[in-house]
Amino acid sequence: METVEEDVEEYSWREVVLPRLVPVVPDAAPELERENGERRRGRDILVAVDFGPNSKHAFDWALAHIARIADTVHLVHAVSSVQNEIVYEKSRELMEDLAVEAFKTLLVRTKARIVEGDAGKVICREADRLKPAAVILGTRGRGLIQSVLQGSVSEYCFHNCKAAPIIIVPGKGEQSVL
Repeated sequence: METVEEDVEEYSWREVVLPRLVPVVPDAAPELERENGERRRGRDILVAVDFGPNSKHAFDWALAHIARIADTVHLVHAVSSVQNEIVYEKSRELMEDLAVEAFKTLLVRTKARIVEGDAGKVICREADRLKPAAVILGTRGRGLIQSVLQGSVSEYCFHNCKAAPIIIVPGKGEQSVL
């Protein structure tokens, strides 16, 4: 049997420096201790975001139904070029607003990353890197026929992300086809 080396695809990304919202908690914080003395570990939750209303709805759903205080919400946004300063600045503003909202709503820590590439591949790659408790994304809001013809990021992630459970949150007012 011969060894086959796979080509590892290089990709560009930029970490988003979010405002320092969360005060530093001392290591021996009693409120994070369990009865048996073990420190409570938070989970990593990946939320794919864009500028659409369904993405915002999925983010809100994640905060309401999945995230807990000790968790870290990782925001991931796919763009065509991380070197385009206008795109980066708008994406940074979006992520900063969501980070502030996450802190005000649930006191969760937020990390944000803008990644260059196809959205479905970017989300799966970040899920492989983080090994999160869940990957949460919204639907694009297209009809069944359009999604079949043009493809769907949520469908791609559902079939290709193996590192974590995929939660696809339908947009407000959408009815499930299944």
